Amino acid sequence: MDYNFDEVIPRRGSNSVKWDLAPNDEVLPMWVADMDFKTAPCVIEALQKRVGHGIFGYTDAPQAYYDAIINWWSRRHNFTIKKGWIISSTGVIAALSATIKALTETGDQVLVLSPVYNHFFDAVENTGREMVCSNLIYQDNYYTIDFNDFEQKAAQPKAKLLLLCNPHNPIGRVWTQQELTRIGEICLKHNVVVVSDEIHSDLVYDDFTHVPFASINEDFLNYSVTLGAPSKTFNLAGLQVGNIISANAAYRKKINEKLNEHETWIISPFAVEALIAAYNNGEGWLEALKKYLWDNYVYLKDFFAAQLPQFKVLPLQATYLVWVDISTVGEQSQKVADNLLKNQKLWVNSGTMYGEAGEGFLRINIACPRALLAEGLNRFKVGFV
Repeated sequence: MDYNFDEVIPRRGSNSVKWDLAPNDEVLPMWVADMDFKTAPCVIEALQKRVGHGIFGYTDAPQAYYDAIINWWSRRHNFTIKKGWIISSTGVIAALSATIKALTETGDQVLVLSPVYNHFFDAVENTGREMVCSNLIYQDNYYTIDFNDFEQKAAQPKAKLLLLCNPHNPIGRVWTQQELTRIGEICLKHNVVVVSDEIHSDLVYDDFTHVPFASINEDFLNYSVTLGAPSKTFNLAGLQVGNIISANAAYRKKINEKLNEHETWIISPFAVEALIAAYNNGEGWLEALKKYLWDNYVYLKDFFAAQLPQFKVLPLQATYLVWVDISTVGEQSQKVADNLLKNQKLWVNSGTMYGEAGEGFLRINIACPRALLAEGLNRFKVGFV
């Protein structure tokens, strides 16, 4: 089946965070992780059918919901999970907060590999915990983990939990099984629980393989929590659905208590139907999407090589978020991003949004029709000529 990812769909006036928060209608937004494509037809059809029913009361997730999740993770990622391990929530951000509160105490340290997803910082700060960054090593246009630094920080008495971004946003890395194993060994040694945010796990490109942290061995399975959702994969963020997966019954009990405390466990009837449809019937659309996104990345990389060779585009192994090294500009990333927004009406993210280690970088969202990508890159170029 053919899918028209080239279709430009007007989104202004739809209460879109990505488009309607722009300061004016001339701004082209390439910032927040939200795709400018219609979701899979099977999802739209399922939602239309549910709307036709006309009653939208409190909804319980049926067996089909759990079956869809279990089969998806098994089929796509070779990770065998059980229904009893799954806790639904109103999204991964809600799941993050509940898990941090459940498994740590006020004043405990939460570790991250930085630069990293900005909501990790928000979740830690909002729960009264202390964020500790182990900065990734950036060398030769590539990131690796500084295991010596990471272990030093994991060994601190107050270190209780690691928020692992797997695959990693914003740098686009897919962690290898060897890297994940070393992370897990360090965390087990120092009694640090691993919370693995795997929301981008389905957006991994052909030369790479996503390895769920909990799938590596029984110890990791029982000493970790996995967060997942169809929201990035199928562009469903507004439906507010996420899942917390853990084989550890004690963890689940504590997390459930926090979700109930904050009333963030009840998902909508639309979230239920969308997830089932996406996971059961959306793989053809997903594979076509990944090809289109990869071609967008190649287009961007070629554009920079020809038009903006002073900047380095990092390799993209996963996500639709491209990390660009602009350190040769000699100005702070936030100032560069502000100037692009003010002067070129192009909205991208400053690297410092993802921690101090993101200085010298910008993040560009390429999940849009090729025509919009080309327009955005031309605006970017004008900003530096």
